[in-house]
Amino acid sequence: MTPPDDLRAGRLYRAIWRWHFYAGLFCIPFILLLAATGSLYLFKPQIEAAIDRPYASLAITGPLATPRAQIEAALAAVPGSTFAAYQMPERDDAAVQVLVAAEGERTRVYVHPQTLAVLKTVPEEARFMSVVQSIHGELLAGDMGSLVVETAASWAIVMVVTGLYLWWPRSARGLAGVLFPRFGRGARTMWRDVHAVTGVWISGLALALLLTGLPWTQVWGEGFKRVRAMTGLDAVTRDWTQGRAAERAAAAADEHAEHMAAGHAHDMAAMHDMGGGAHDMAAMTPVSVDALVAASRTLAVAPPAMLTPPSKKSPTWDLKSAAQNRTIRTEVAFDPMTGAIVKKTGFKDRHPIDRAVAIGVSAHEGQLFGWANQALGVLAALGLAILSVSAFVMWRTRAPKGALGAPPLADARLGAGVAALILVAAVLLPMFGATLIVVALLDLVVLRRIAPVRRYLGLAPS
Repeated sequence: MTPPDDLRAGRLYRAIWRWHFYAGLFCIPFILLLAATGSLYLFKPQIEAAIDRPYASLAITGPLATPRAQIEAALAAVPGSTFAAYQMPERDDAAVQVLVAAEGERTRVYVHPQTLAVLKTVPEEARFMSVVQSIHGELLAGDMGSLVVETAASWAIVMVVTGLYLWWPRSARGLAGVLFPRFGRGARTMWRDVHAVTGVWISGLALALLLTGLPWTQVWGEGFKRVRAMTGLDAVTRDWTQGRAAERAAAAADEHAEHMAAGHAHDMAAMHDMGGGAHDMAAMTPVSVDALVAASRTLAVAPPAMLTPPSKKSPTWDLKSAAQNRTIRTEVAFDPMTGAIVKKTGFKDRHPIDRAVAIGVSAHEGQLFGWANQALGVLAALGLAILSVSAFVMWRTRAPKGALGAPPLADARLGAGVAALILVAAVLLPMFGATLIVVALLDLVVLRRIAPVRRYLGLAPS
């Protein structure tokens, strides 16, 4: 007679195996896509440098034009636009990059620093790495895509954790099949070992990638934002946003603020006899953009650094580092009347919660500790791809004809402890919890009532 403890352990193992199977089945296509786009994004600095190489070493035969003249050339290249930001050039012979906004879209204009010739214009959303980021974060589908990615990431976390439980050696003899695969025992054993061993070796990296990506998400990110506000941090500017949709909304708000400020600029120009049209954001304050660019050059702000004009949202000229390693970012606010520095914020000035998020996000993007961070990111992505491919092969080779091939349904009586763990996971990962409820209801109300579907999915208890 089998001891009760063994029966309970067997039921628990089968239940977790089944959830691991369904989590993997749902996650595989998304994991492959996220691994590919994430690997590309790890090398964003190198890729963007390669794309901009034709504009990085220009022929200079005389003195450079003023920043104001460079901005005006960029504005003329996009009729009806307003000045959004001036990227501080890292070298004198590189094209100046100016961001202008028009009709809800931001455009990056490359201007020759001496001749003022417009060398290139590209919408921010159409830049190669912006497209990669949009695929990675929202599948090019806006908020709905972002929710799908968050759901896949949440189930992937469950998949990794349940995989570790299934891998845990209970009766293994030696390390073969536990820490390294066995290649001489047939294809089924080999693929099982490749899957299990790869999973255990990269599980830590995979969980780190998945968890550090959560602050960008819609639901989890919004919850974290609320918790952050409850700690009194709401007045402190965050150094991260909730996905591409949030970035676009912020950009649209900034553009509206810029248009509002542009009208004010016209009045100030008249008061100070500065000249320039209402669209010329560089002429909106007594202190000139030329003076501010000169002052910004003397500050140790990690590139790329963007100088943005005052707006309804921010009354100061702001110099902000956009370095992917957020631990080296600095923000400097200049008084719009005098050009004096009124505030300087570095990493050490931020709240511990924001510093923790910044470290996690920087590691997620492969920029926290140089090439080694990028290498670990690629290793994690490659491992996740191997997990996905080996899982698919195991599924297709083991699935019986005419059935999905899911592990047999276990007895539902798993105890209060397991129920509590599921509840905790559902609370910590809201999209996992929401989809779990939907699947459970679908199972109880629909799937079990249709005999062919029930047999195909293996819902009849064995």
